[in-house]
Amino acid sequence: MTDNQLRLVWIYPDLLSTYGDQGNALVVERRARQRGLDVARLDVRSDQPIPTSGDIYLIGGGEDRPQRLAAERLRRDGHLYRAVENGAIVFSVCAGYQILGHEFINDLGQREPGLGLLDVTTVRGTGERCVGDVLADIDPRLGLPPLTGFENHQGVTQLGPTARPLARVQLGKGNGTGDGTEGAYNDTVFGTYMHGPVLARNPLIADLLLKLALDVNALPPIDDRWYEALRNERIAAAQQPA
Repeated sequence: MTDNQLRLVWIYPDLLSTYGDQGNALVVERRARQRGLDVARLDVRSDQPIPTSGDIYLIGGGEDRPQRLAAERLRRDGHLYRAVENGAIVFSVCAGYQILGHEFINDLGQREPGLGLLDVTTVRGTGERCVGDVLADIDPRLGLPPLTGFENHQGVTQLGPTARPLARVQLGKGNGTGDGTEGAYNDTVFGTYMHGPVLARNPLIADLLLKLALDVNALPPIDDRWYEALRNERIAAAQQPA
């Protein structure tokens, strides 16, 4: 942060913006501005270099081929590594989550190297696709209410020893491993399978990203009635019998 300006980077909207995940950038930007912050938002296309001076980086979901292209270009670019080394916060969804791990299975059926920013590895599941609404209890260390979102993926993501589960599912499949975990995080890098967009359904996660970027323990309160109405409606819908 410099001069009270938040630098928000949305990575590869031309490749990774499935299921309205670009809404996550809108939510972070809106909630920052409501706190009086000046936000410089940069949407970086896949033919452009990733800046290293951002405060928060957001990566969305995408289909298999765009995911492979995104991983190739992020590895070649190398700047996201440097941004994390500089203390940046990264929040990723679905295909973006898999890219941040050590490897995933690409559209050619081959192992594709990820960025290794999260200690996770993804393979392609052989069972039913993970589809539907999810409710999950977020790691208590993060101090957040239950996670609500929508999953649609075939990936099975296994966490390594340095990754913590972002949440544990009440409803849904999450990481697809059968152990009840959903997503993963370390100190500054977060991944989840949740769409929705997930930060519209879970605005306090957006606030957590802001607090980490600002290095503060609390933010000024804002009117959350719209967000709470959406959360409550989606949670109630997920709890309805099939």
